Formats: sequence, structure tokens, C-alpha cells
Amino acid sequence: MRLKKLNVVAIGGGHGLGRVLSTLSFLGDHLTGIVATTDNGGSTGKLRRRSSTIAWGDLRNCLTQLVDQNSVGSKLFNFRFDGNDELTGHNLGNLILYALNDIHSRPLDSIKLIRRILRVKTRLQPMSETPTDLMAFYEEGRCRVGEVSVDDMATMPKNMMLAPLVKAMPESLTAIENADIIILGPGSFLTSIVPPLLVRDISKAITRSKAKCIFIDNIAKENSPAGDLSIDDKLEWLTYNIGCQPVDIVVTENMEATSEFVSLIKTPLASDKVDYFHDKVLLVDALEQCLLEFDKEEALAQNEALNTPQLVNN
Repeated sequence: MRLKKLNVVAIGGGHGLGRVLSTLSFLGDHLTGIVATTDNGGSTGKLRRRSSTIAWGDLRNCLTQLVDQNSVGSKLFNFRFDGNDELTGHNLGNLILYALNDIHSRPLDSIKLIRRILRVKTRLQPMSETPTDLMAFYEEGRCRVGEVSVDDMATMPKNMMLAPLVKAMPESLTAIENADIIILGPGSFLTSIVPPLLVRDISKAITRSKAKCIFIDNIAKENSPAGDLSIDDKLEWLTYNIGCQPVDIVVTENMEATSEFVSLIKTPLASDKVDYFHDKVLLVDALEQCLLEFDKEEALAQNEALNTPQLVNN
């Protein structure tokens, strides 16, 4: 398997990134997840309103998908309080990470401690260690603030940005620089995939990187304005909003999908158990197909270079 020899960076949030990380967990510390931290709903939103902190929910979700789902650690970090008091709706994993953040000087230190406790080898990093929120602009300068509000929009925003603007961690930029493969998605386009790319350090590092970038398409249509976008619509939106189009190839289950900009790997991806989850074996097979496609493109480019007449200065 070619993937075992590569350094991989996966970028996104929610259940989609967790699924990719758990699928590729055999890579150990050669795999890095850069996680969106703009969520402002649910348990995470309550903690963010209590004090200034990054959103811990997606990080917690990724951690729990990287351990045995039947383990005590997984059950503890996924435990959610019910009832009718101040703990109602809170997730225990979020509370633990929130508390550790008051103890440590960096959110990354809290994540490293939990990784050691849960024996997670995959590197997990927040897109930034500074709290920030999504802002989406539409209809003559009107805007919505916060991930929950963006998800509820009826139309696609023209522009998005982070408020305040934040910087990526040096560790994330180093991971991108050393990556052979960068993976975007699957997940909610506007609220999982886009937020880390709005960190300018991250988008610029991807542009400079020699890594090939793979976009993993959703299986089910997402319930957001982005759900009606084609692959090329998403790529054009990224170009307009982040100043580059980083994707080299798209993996999709949609056999009717087309693109004028990138190569497509069209193959079955859905799990037999949950039809909107990517099957882990099928996803690894699709990524291996991407590597073969990259090899073909590189060989073609080399042949064209060899067959191109060279100008000789007399």
C-alpha cells in the first residue's frame, strides 16, 4: 500500500474529518489532522459563551473516532448529560478539554495530554489556538456571524472571513510543508472544510506545498446552501474566497459528476452500515487510485518535457 509510505495532512471538521482520520489511523504519527474550531452551537457554544475559548467539539469528535468505540475512553468523551440543570446538553469530553485549557498554556498541550491518555498516535491540531468566528457576507453587505447562523442560510454567501483574523500554529504549517498528500473533506463545505482555509497561513502553506491535494466529496447532499453546488462551483468559490484553488483531484460517488478544472475518481464509497458514511476500505482504495492517477499525470508531464524541442542559443 503506497499510502503507508506517505505523510498525510487531513483538513476539515465534524464527523467527516473524524471518519478520514480513523480510516487512515494506520499511518500513526505520519497523519496530521487540522481541525476547524469555529463551532458555536450545542455544548461547545455554551462553553464559548461562558469564556473566550476555541471550539472543542470537532477536536473531541476526532479524538473519539480514533479510539475503540467500545472503550471506556470513547464512552467517557462521548457522554452527554441529560436532565434539566446547568449540565444539560453538555458533552463530558468538551468539559474535560475546556478544563485542561485553563491548566495548560496552549490548547495543543491539552490535546497532546488527551492523546497520551487515549493512546492516539495521530497528530491533532486546532486550525488556530486563538478563538474566532465565521462571518458570511451576502446581499449588499449584509452578514451573518457564527457557524450555526451560516448553516441556516438560505443562499450561498458571496464572501466569508474569520473574525478576528487568526494565525495557524507553526506545527500545522510544518506538517503541511512536509506533506505528500493533503486531504480536504468530506463534511459541511462552509462550516467544516472552509474555516481552516480562511486562516491565511494555512491556505498560503497549501499553495507553497509540493503535496497533492485530494478533495473527498460528500455521499449525501448536505443541508446547507453548498448542497446545491457542483464540484466546479465549490472550486470556483474557493478560488474567489481564499485566492487559490488547491485541489488536484476529487473523489466522488456521483457517477454523473464532471469537472473542467480537476481530475475525478468516481467510485462507490458508501458504507453498508450507514449509507451517508464513507466505507473505510472503499475510501482507502479510492485514495490509492488517486496516487495512481498522480503517477500517470507525472509520467505524461515528463514525456511532454522530453518531447518539447529545446531552444539553443548560438
